[in-house]
Amino acid sequence: MSTGLIIALIVIVAVVVVVAAVLALRARRSAGGGGSLKRRFGPEYDRTVARHDGDERAAARELAERVKRHGSLEKRPLSSAERERYESRWAAAQERFVDSPREAVAEADRLLSEVAAARGFPDGSRYETQLEALSVHHAHHVHGYRRVHLAAHTSGDTAQGRTGGGADGVAPGPGTGTEDLREAMIEARALFEDLVTPNRRDARADRDASAGAAGHAHRDGSARRDGRDGAAADGRHRSHLPWAPARRHAKGS
Repeated sequence: MSTGLIIALIVIVAVVVVVAAVLALRARRSAGGGGSLKRRFGPEYDRTVARHDGDERAAARELAERVKRHGSLEKRPLSSAERERYESRWAAAQERFVDSPREAVAEADRLLSEVAAARGFPDGSRYETQLEALSVHHAHHVHGYRRVHLAAHTSGDTAQGRTGGGADGVAPGPGTGTEDLREAMIEARALFEDLVTPNRRDARADRDASAGAAGHAHRDGSARRDGRDGAAADGRHRSHLPWAPARRHAKGS
């Protein structure tokens, strides 16, 4: 065997080994990425896999694209006044549920859309895009938004008798009765609380607003009163909304 042929064989073997190593590395990275996405998205990962008929690679590609599009989104701060207005509206919707379950669910749908937009997510007029962005940052609770949105846009007559799971993992039945609507409201509340819960940026914005108000009040001769108001605003924390629409009290839809 000539020296040239030996060298050629060695080169071929080396190329095969390198290609095999690269493919193995890609496979490990792909598996690792899928595991990371599953940890990040939790139940949303399972719903996406189900929507892709069990194809985990297709689901992973979709979720990775969501992260690429929306992962860098930074939440806008909410002032204490804004937070209080949203919490008051949610509490009113919960109270309304007893007499008008469907209207309460429709209000919850609108409210989640508005709060998400106020937080810097895509506008609610682009529901699917907004839902995608929320799923990246609130994966464990975004399904509640799905449920109330479906219920709010499904008439009672259309929904009667519908059971089972939808293609996107949402049961088509949230419009079928009061109990389904109540469960949708409860699940949606978790996302609402996530959205209105103050973070460091909110606290900083409140401090800045309080400092500005205090300075203005000082010039007007009322610094002490505004200082107390600012301290109270700065001390607020995660809301504790009263709940829930009682099964036995809620009227039929």
